[in-house]
Amino acid sequence: MVTIKEVSEVSLEAGNLADSAVLDDDGRPRRTGTVLTASAHIVTAVIGSGVLSLPWAVAQLGWAAGPPVMLVFGGVMYYTSTLLADCYRAGDPATGRRSYSYMEAVRAILGGGKVALCGVVQYVNLAAIAVGYTIAASISMQAIWRSNCFHANGHAAAGACSSSSLPYMAAFGAVQLAFSQIPNFDQIKWLSIVASAMSFTYSGIGLGLAVAQVVSNGGFAGTLAGVAVGGAEGAITVAQKVWRTMQALGNIAFAYSFSNVLIEIQDTIKAPPPSEAAVMKKATAVSIATTTAFYTLCGCMGYAAFGNAAPDNMLTGFGFYEPFWLVDVANAAIVVHLVGAYQVFCQPIFAFVETRAAAAWPDSAFVTKELRLGPFAPTGLRLACRSAFVCLATVAAMALPFFGSIVGLIGAFSFWPLTVYFPVEMYIKQRAVTRGSAKWICLKALAVICLVLSIAAAAGSIAGFVTAFKVVRPFSG
Repeated sequence: MVTIKEVSEVSLEAGNLADSAVLDDDGRPRRTGTVLTASAHIVTAVIGSGVLSLPWAVAQLGWAAGPPVMLVFGGVMYYTSTLLADCYRAGDPATGRRSYSYMEAVRAILGGGKVALCGVVQYVNLAAIAVGYTIAASISMQAIWRSNCFHANGHAAAGACSSSSLPYMAAFGAVQLAFSQIPNFDQIKWLSIVASAMSFTYSGIGLGLAVAQVVSNGGFAGTLAGVAVGGAEGAITVAQKVWRTMQALGNIAFAYSFSNVLIEIQDTIKAPPPSEAAVMKKATAVSIATTTAFYTLCGCMGYAAFGNAAPDNMLTGFGFYEPFWLVDVANAAIVVHLVGAYQVFCQPIFAFVETRAAAAWPDSAFVTKELRLGPFAPTGLRLACRSAFVCLATVAAMALPFFGSIVGLIGAFSFWPLTVYFPVEMYIKQRAVTRGSAKWICLKALAVICLVLSIAAAAGSIAGFVTAFKVVRPFSG
């Protein structure tokens, strides 16, 4: 057994080469991350279940607005991510004091009440993502069973092939109970690499099936304005059109979201040279360019395949029935990916609790003594707190099994504060951008525009919740 305290007390005196080989200059375990591993973490965080709702989002916006909106979100995400990467170290981006989390970066640069605001927004958002991923994974597991049922009983056997998603949520939660005992980000890089491969697997299958459907249809479906008011496909009202358009913005924002774990990912990158910021910017550029191209293809081809009748989840809404085994493979890949993505987003919450507990009770064996079991390292605190979090997230998912609305609301809630506001404010303070200058005005304008988009997306997603509650009751699956 080894304790957290014992690791932190290892000396880095001159000549102690064994210690300097395993620890950084701040006494923490030496970081080993590279452009490849950082990119894997980002792709794991970005290309998630959100891609499955993009055809529905494009259907609400139409050909005229859908693709441009996705490109704009990708551009904003990349730009603000570069601003945030420069704020990893307080002061000089190459030699300043490191921040180990998003909230620590805000504390080091902005301070005051903004630290508490950031903490509330970040951790509530991360917890909500855990709920959303539990829902998405359960839907995919349920879809595998339904796909085989439809293959055996025919595509019209909706009644015979219906089932509850609650057992699948419980199964996913049980898996997360185990993986949550992996201590930190650096220990889950192998899980992120596997999850990244899975994300491209199911997205690629979805894209391929959409292309095949377009060929089968003999051309592209869809219209310039998307789902029409009073049209044959859906027959929605003007108010529903407005709410759905707003929710579509939230869905797209969710699909790109990873700023809430950017600092934590950057803290896995090995010590300079080059600076962590330079490496992170390269990883972000590769990842965002890849995901934007992929998202545009998936969203547009999914819309081209289904037109205005696109389901809110491309692989579980049964726009595709055959080949059933390929649909099964895609949904299995989603589940594997979400196992890893869940950990990427939850590790900052776990680290926040455990760091503060270790500072408050440094001599407590319950807090610090680890039992090493391969990649797993449970402590009494880790076993209790992380297990409690997973159980609460699973229960919340059972109470709110609404994939589309959850995705939109999470995207709306996190996009402005974490992706735009804090990176812009920290960058202005860090780089001493002159108030009233052209750059200052542009940065502030970007923040205001994105705030309006986030408010609209939140309103649309809440309206979606109201509609969903009329159809599905909590804990009904």
